[in-house]
Amino acid sequence: MTEENHVVDLNELKTMLQLTSDKHNALLNLIIKNTEQALRFKLSLGDYENIPADLSFIALEVCVRRYNRLANEGMASYSQEGQSITFNSSDFDDFIDDINAWREQNGKNVKSLGRVQFFNPYRGDSRAL
Repeated sequence: MTEENHVVDLNELKTMLQLTSDKHNALLNLIIKNTEQALRFKLSLGDYENIPADLSFIALEVCVRRYNRLANEGMASYSQEGQSITFNSSDFDDFIDDINAWREQNGKNVKSLGRVQFFNPYRGDSRAL
């Protein structure tokens, strides 16, 4: 996936993070790439399917969360001087209903392993009696 195809705009992400310099651009581009790859996986998108525009907010919000967690990677909770922070086990947890609704509407639901149909080989055969 080339940079032009990203659903998250680097400048919008920098605005959300209140970053004005280009100092963190390489890191932010990596976060964008990894977040979009994870969202594509969660949506069961093929190699050439784009992330739907109506779900692009998920990628942007998760990028913000991932950037803000950099100093606390892997922690479930953090406490210091009376302040406590608890992280979700997955940055996508708050969006799982949206992801599942989109998958259901677009035939990407993995709950089904397919269809099964049984045939009676003796039906209509007079010798089966």
